[in-house]
Amino acid sequence: MKRKMKKAAAIILMGAMFCNEASAFCGFYVAKADGTLKNKTSQVILVRDGNKTVITMSNDYKGNARDFALVVPVPVVLKKSDIKVVDAGIFQRLNDYSKPRLVEYYDQNPCSGPMLDEVVTTGIAGKVAGVRIRGNSSAKADNKVKVEARYTVGEYDIVILSTEESGALKKWLDANGYKIPKGANEVLEPYIKSNLKFFVVKVNLEEQDRLGVEQLRPIQISFESPKFMLPIRLGMANADGDQDMIVYAFSRNGRIESLNYRTVSVPTSKNIPLFIKENFGNFYANLFQHQWEREGKGIVFLEYAWDVSPSNYVKCDPCVSNPPNENDLREAGVWWISKNKYNDYVDEYDPNRSSVYFTRLHVRYNRNAFPQDLVFQATPNKENFQSRYIVTHPATGSLDCPEGKKYLSSLKERRQQEMDMLGYLTGKGYDNWDLAMENPGEDLLPAEFSYPALAVSHTPDQNNTRTGIIFGSLTLAGFLLLGIKRKR
Repeated sequence: MKRKMKKAAAIILMGAMFCNEASAFCGFYVAKADGTLKNKTSQVILVRDGNKTVITMSNDYKGNARDFALVVPVPVVLKKSDIKVVDAGIFQRLNDYSKPRLVEYYDQNPCSGPMLDEVVTTGIAGKVAGVRIRGNSSAKADNKVKVEARYTVGEYDIVILSTEESGALKKWLDANGYKIPKGANEVLEPYIKSNLKFFVVKVNLEEQDRLGVEQLRPIQISFESPKFMLPIRLGMANADGDQDMIVYAFSRNGRIESLNYRTVSVPTSKNIPLFIKENFGNFYANLFQHQWEREGKGIVFLEYAWDVSPSNYVKCDPCVSNPPNENDLREAGVWWISKNKYNDYVDEYDPNRSSVYFTRLHVRYNRNAFPQDLVFQATPNKENFQSRYIVTHPATGSLDCPEGKKYLSSLKERRQQEMDMLGYLTGKGYDNWDLAMENPGEDLLPAEFSYPALAVSHTPDQNNTRTGIIFGSLTLAGFLLLGIKRKR
């Protein structure tokens, strides 16, 4: 009974970690009445080459569109041509393609039978999918706030503001029907002192109705600035605990990495117990949390990095969905496809004009671990990387031959190592997992080779000493979004 309660508690905790996977903007969210709505996880597409940046902000806001508003710090006054709305599906496609993946292998019976195909199963939020692989006026509010520009783009009305005082900006927002969270002045002040502008967005209900738009679409902005950063402190004003951000970053020459925090590759290509097949979402949630704490929290995790240029035919190993095509890349804001340089439209051939490198970064941040905004750099590193985990099905059929007996001995040792690795990756032992397995071959093995039997006979080092010896040690492009709601 105690063991079941421990399992249930672990499952609830693990599910909570990723229940909001890729669900919202990263920044301020306020409830209509008391301002308590919190933002947990955000997605952003970040494209960078030279001093030009394109940012696409995900938006799956649920609620009355008249209550939606957001504020984004930007380095310059954007022109209308610098702003567009894009298809929301681009985020799902990039996530499906780059997320951590589970690979299944099947042992060959050494006594007889061919080796079966490899199967790839993916998911990080408890969902599993499989694919078989073969071979108004501001002047009245406060004259210290200047309206630099006004536009209507798609279903959005946009105002770009400048000010020298955070208090003046708050007065302008209040006078124009916006309710901002408590503590906003404190986090806005550094951006005002840096002479940033504020990109303020609300929904134009008439345009939304005319366009027939039901779900608000992502907003994409572009600008030129030597600054390449994400002011994540902006999203901490009313943060409730840790927040997560997934960055889909594209460059011309190589990986995008953090400059002022360590970029750490998440542990990958590890053999883990077969029962994790039915627990993969929870497994990865625990792995991420445990490794984040183990690395000291003030880090940025790398989950995928690969050359996805149209000319490169191998973009993953294994692939779990279709790689982004040229249309996807353009939708994401990769402007140089079929062009020489970002400001050069000459049609002469240049082998670099279609070069695209895709980096997926996952950041879990809070006030203590991230005292500074995120600063990024584009690097020339083109080494391939993907977060990938391996489960292996045991051989089926009779194992009475001499080779079969050797196989069973090696199977026992391998499974012990798999459980060691599970403890190293997640900080959790056998008793913390739901052990339901849909594997017909498992009940054909002698009982002593089952995971429950091995868990009783083999207790991994709780300090991960043995495992460590065996396996070794392992916003928005430039600007983070501040989402708020308007008062009625």
